[in-house]
Amino acid sequence: MNEENVLEALYQAHKANVPVALATIVRTQGSMPRHVGTKMLIYSDGKIVGTIGGGAMESRVIQDGLAALADGQPRLLNYRLNNLQDGDPGICGGNADIYIEPYNAPPTLVVIGCGHVGKALAELGKWLGFRVIVSDDRAELCSPDHIPNMDGYLVAPPSQVASQIPLTPQTYIAAVTRGLPVDEQLFPPLLSAPVPYIGLIGSRRRWALTVKALEERGLSREQIARVRAPIGLELNAETPREIALSIMAEIVMLRNGGDGKPMQWIGTLQQAEAQ
Repeated sequence: MNEENVLEALYQAHKANVPVALATIVRTQGSMPRHVGTKMLIYSDGKIVGTIGGGAMESRVIQDGLAALADGQPRLLNYRLNNLQDGDPGICGGNADIYIEPYNAPPTLVVIGCGHVGKALAELGKWLGFRVIVSDDRAELCSPDHIPNMDGYLVAPPSQVASQIPLTPQTYIAAVTRGLPVDEQLFPPLLSAPVPYIGLIGSRRRWALTVKALEERGLSREQIARVRAPIGLELNAETPREIALSIMAEIVMLRNGGDGKPMQWIGTLQQAEAQ
């Protein structure tokens, strides 16, 4: 299989929002089974398209590709073919630098509740490049007529959301729901999902009542603490669009490892005043 096949598979994976890692040999020294520029595509289930030479080295590259998909970070690694016990074919004696680059699918924003805030949040999430899935048990609100151009519409009771939408480490959940009866059905199945963010709209009093209801259902404080409530950063937001902005600001902050503090550097102001 030549490099064109690998690149075509990469293109198709990108179109289908399938996460893959591309491994490329960028330098070789000594005897190696494949040349510089050879590529191999690694899928999240360990399947591959192309080959960088087989054997133990290829197995190690596949494992490193899966690690790159897990943390989203590219890496440049050196591999040596000099150990028969490790399965290196023929003890080639060479070594290669291989660049592994993850191509993860866009993050997914799941908006639960399609009222005024949910609509504004879904539209903002889409504008920010997220795949957006909206869900509500009211079919007239969870529809392309009400919120156009979304990636998915799930009309279902709150208790079924977790079982009908794939929830991964790239999924961010924003519950902008109507109140306690919805929330106490929604959260028990969500809290076991491997997602990095679960947020709930509402007042502190509403959240206190939700915590009590969830504890009565047998959930621990540790489980419940995964929920960020009230949702969003404090912007004194009032309108649906302002509230949506505060929510997406929090999600982007957590996704990118920010801290939410102002970026103004007081030293810059002092230098300007001194000039």
